Amino acid sequence: MTTAGHTNHADHPEQAGQTEHTSHPEHTSHPEHTGHPEHADQAGMVSVESHLAAILAAIKPLPPRDLALADALGAVLVSDVTARWALPSFDNSSMDGYAVRASDVAGASEQQPVVLPVKGEVPAGDTGAYRLVPGSAMKIMTGAPLPADADAVVPVELTDGGADQVAIRQAVPAGASVRRVGSDARPGDVLLPAGTRLGAAHVGLLAAAGLASVQARPRPRVAAISTGNELVEPGGALVPGQIWESNASMIAAAARQAGCPAQRRAIVPDDTDAVLAALREALPTADLLVTTGGVSMGGEHDVVKATLASLGTVSFRKVAMQPGMPQGFGTIGPDATPIFTLPGNPVSAYVSFFLFVAPALDALQGHYRERASPVQAVLTQPVRSPAHRRSYLRCLLDRAAGEVTPLSGQSSHQLATLARANALAIVPEQVTELPAGASVDVLELP
Repeated sequence: MTTAGHTNHADHPEQAGQTEHTSHPEHTSHPEHTGHPEHADQAGMVSVESHLAAILAAIKPLPPRDLALADALGAVLVSDVTARWALPSFDNSSMDGYAVRASDVAGASEQQPVVLPVKGEVPAGDTGAYRLVPGSAMKIMTGAPLPADADAVVPVELTDGGADQVAIRQAVPAGASVRRVGSDARPGDVLLPAGTRLGAAHVGLLAAAGLASVQARPRPRVAAISTGNELVEPGGALVPGQIWESNASMIAAAARQAGCPAQRRAIVPDDTDAVLAALREALPTADLLVTTGGVSMGGEHDVVKATLASLGTVSFRKVAMQPGMPQGFGTIGPDATPIFTLPGNPVSAYVSFFLFVAPALDALQGHYRERASPVQAVLTQPVRSPAHRRSYLRCLLDRAAGEVTPLSGQSSHQLATLARANALAIVPEQVTELPAGASVDVLELP
């Protein structure tokens, strides 16, 4: 098996500046970003679009669940949420100040303030019934119910703050600093439409509407597994021939960055029984599995491929891309859980996650999250790319200048270059070199 620091010979650009070109996964219907026909025909390879289409066709959205608000962030609504009650449900003050009748303070000014007696106080949360005596004022706190017969609130800053009587130094119109009943929503109004991916403000709105739970598709749970006899837990001691595991740590972090709960599973050795046992152990608590390593085309120790090929539900293909050519995808287990078998080189694994796994996570929720389209930028350096493969070049994008600079160290094991990059520049399959000054599509990295 191969992983960080090791190379699949089919997936190893030897020269800095070799790149590849792809449409953004969410924009496969836009041929101007693909630069290549739907199917690649070199050495049995398939296009990025074909592989992604096969993945999305196999994904079935997770069933909706009744989610408590504490668990609803990132979930996707399956039906409209409508207001059961008016929001707010009563007229209330938007300021600390004095409830008045606007007509009683119509002549107030700095030079000639209107002085009114203060006939009580209404704190926030007070559920008593209050009525304003004409020609008087009532002290009122933010959020407190507006007394009957009052039609405005004078902010305390426009007064002398008096307790028994108050001098009001500025006239206010009717409705000033008053939140009217139903001004945010009325009963029956659609608060959130079906398909909304719930963010913090959405959760706040649901709570404000009196809902303790909501029907939605939950965030998919991801399990990431690295395989290989050469792998050692980070922090452990190495002997020659061993490397620290990084792929599962990175993939789990990428899944969390995409808004999904993710678990990095224990390292699995190059043994088919061990691989199968690890997958079976992960299945009950995962909605999507990702393995890295063990899928190169022809490697005798590719036990992930050997293990899953026997199930007949996972396909292994060469995708016309670099890095990341060897790919596997299918479903396993009684619930047909999607599984991705990504290459062992870390950059290949990360780019594959970005292009294929992230859209699948959205598809599990029956929803594509809004992702930015590729941007156009001008190369500051020449680049080369292998024929018949779409190259993804780690780079630094300067959006203000409209320029993109390829980074040195483009081999698929060079994770330090990926960590410095903020974008991937794209070179189409039919292009083998581009000069400095050429315009390219660029995908910004999260």
